[in-house]
Amino acid sequence: MTVLGLFAGALTTLSFLPQVLRTIRTRSAHDLSWMWLLMMSAGMTAWCVYGLLRTDVPVFVANVIALTLVGTLAGLKARHGRTTAIQPVSQ
Repeated sequence: MTVLGLFAGALTTLSFLPQVLRTIRTRSAHDLSWMWLLMMSAGMTAWCVYGLLRTDVPVFVANVIALTLVGTLAGLKARHGRTTAIQPVSQ
């Protein structure tokens, strides 16, 4: 049961990674909604507390990692949210 929970948590958590990498690569985060970032962070924080209270390792670990990735997106939005994407150099 724990292995299934860790597997499911890994898949949903790592689904944020492509967005983080894209935002880093393009230096553009204007399409990310502050409301979404806030709501997702609040929900993941609640799941972390739930996982701690229930001593549910998969729930806790997956949401701590996901919260870190969403926090990274929020930091990138604060830094690059108003900038335009880097345009490729024509050759």
